Amino acid sequence: MRDIFLSRLYVFLWVVIICLPGRCVLAQDQLRRYIDEGLQNNLVMQQKNISLQQSLLALKEAKSWYYPSVELLGDYMWAEGGRTFPVPVGDLLNPVYATLNQLTHSQQFPQIENQAYQLMPQNFYDARVKITYPVVNTDVWYSTKIRKQQVTLSEYEIDTYRQELTKDIETAYYHFCLATDGVAIYQSAFGLVRKNLEVNESLLRNGKGLPANVLRAESELENIRSKQQEAENQVKNSRAWFNFLLNRPGGDSIIYEDLPLPEDLEARLATTPYVDKRSELMALGTLNNIRQLQLDWDQRYLVPKINVFANLGSQASDWAFDNQSRYFIAGAQLSIPIFEGQRNRIRINKTRLEIDDVGKRKELAEKQFTMTAQVARNNLNTAIVNLRSAEKQYNSAKAYFSLVEKGYAGGINSLIEYLDARNQLTSSEIHIRINRYRVLSAYSELKRQTAVSEIIK
Repeated sequence: MRDIFLSRLYVFLWVVIICLPGRCVLAQDQLRRYIDEGLQNNLVMQQKNISLQQSLLALKEAKSWYYPSVELLGDYMWAEGGRTFPVPVGDLLNPVYATLNQLTHSQQFPQIENQAYQLMPQNFYDARVKITYPVVNTDVWYSTKIRKQQVTLSEYEIDTYRQELTKDIETAYYHFCLATDGVAIYQSAFGLVRKNLEVNESLLRNGKGLPANVLRAESELENIRSKQQEAENQVKNSRAWFNFLLNRPGGDSIIYEDLPLPEDLEARLATTPYVDKRSELMALGTLNNIRQLQLDWDQRYLVPKINVFANLGSQASDWAFDNQSRYFIAGAQLSIPIFEGQRNRIRINKTRLEIDDVGKRKELAEKQFTMTAQVARNNLNTAIVNLRSAEKQYNSAKAYFSLVEKGYAGGINSLIEYLDARNQLTSSEIHIRINRYRVLSAYSELKRQTAVSEIIK
């Protein structure tokens, strides 16, 4: 009787402990801290943040084209040979010089040779500062607008993955807690069966028991030990997956938290799920804006491009630098495409097809998200019903085990009935925990399917 009393006390204490809120909890928001850690450390999240930074830099680069550009340019040339430009100065001046010498009776005007100048520059430099500014350029305006939309698109992609990662972390944590509860339940069942085995061995030694009862108890003990080992393996696997999501070593410890059920379960079930503000749909809308800007850009290919420029520099031979070498040039450039082999019209038709494709993708996504949101709400409702049913089954199994345990102690019920009642109690305990975490997982899925983007534009 003492052993039976101890077994009852063990079951009672275990039920009290498992029902206490916040078992092994350092803080009620432990899961929230894990989610924040995962959002900060997850490698995919870091990659998407890098993509956002790249989009921001591309936007800054596009805006920089609104400013004038200043370049320092320099050319130096040395040439030998090549064509020459003859200058017949001798043929032109020598007759004049001869006449002057006769008139003056002197030789003051000598005869000179014809000259030939090399056309290619020799020891020639040209150094200048070039300033250009786009006065009218649709490429600059549209590229800036598109880059800005691409930044928004990157933000929506981060928001989408953030919501998905949050759901994955929550679900992984629920699996870890469920596996941990399974270990605790099987440990409790193991202790109960071991006590039963000790009682039967004591009865057999005193000549009041049967060897079959001992063998049956030993078999049941090994069965519980096997299931406990499976539960411990599930704890290891769920811990490894959870730590992977948080970018931590797979063997790092996880703090168990007995999470309460959300307070707004009924409110979410009563609310019609809307998906029009999901990040995925907002991203497709932004992508459509990019395609519309691209189409408008393509259609304005006949708009002229006007740039103004100015050059300040010096050019001369033999490195001369004086008033004759310094120069200033200013001007404007006009560019209008006349014929490009129909490339512009082809780009326009291609962009129109891309707009139609994005529209179809968005329409399909809206229908899919609406369907998955309805399925998630139905799954949550089913999970709540199953949890309530599991709670009733647990209460019935607990009361039944108490009656059979008393009957077995009094010799009314057989060992088979006792073990069957104990199995029902263990199964109902596991079932109630499974359904509880199914409710939490279904709730997390519904939150994900009806998530509203946090990015406001």
